[in-house]
Amino acid sequence: MAKSKQPEEEIIYVSKSELKRDAMEFHELGVEIANLSKKAREKLPLSNELVEAMNLADRLKEKKDAYRRHLNYIAKTLRGTDNVEDIHQAMAIITNKNNQKDVVINQIEQTRDELIAEGDSRLNPLLEQYPQLDRQRMRQIIRQAGKEVKQEKPGKSHKELFQILKELML
Repeated sequence: MAKSKQPEEEIIYVSKSELKRDAMEFHELGVEIANLSKKAREKLPLSNELVEAMNLADRLKEKKDAYRRHLNYIAKTLRGTDNVEDIHQAMAIITNKNNQKDVVINQIEQTRDELIAEGDSRLNPLLEQYPQLDRQRMRQIIRQAGKEVKQEKPGKSHKELFQILKELML
């Protein structure tokens, strides 16, 4: 009778340091979530247990040691949660909103400055991209903003051009 060979399971050893790093990641995630406003937390896919833990964390913020211990509890709860990856993705979206808005505003300012400096050569591609713009009105505002910049007094037209581009691009 021949013995059938069954593949032996490979045992994966996890170092103590790696376990500590994982625990620290969950702790840091718990701290980030606890520092969010209640409104921002509602956007996260948190379990009922985590929602209750976050509400308790809000009440314990004044008590330093109790808050620290409670953050450890939150990290422990997060380790047992199945949707940690979903929570990470939602956190990335929430924390990155301000950065994305800053980038868009910088692009709007750059476009405004290019319009003032280059005039019609920069306006034509913009009109192709956004056909709802009024060519005559835009040329008038750009000319006025250019005069204001030459006088080193950016004023009404400069701001109006920014507002038009902001409404258009945001």
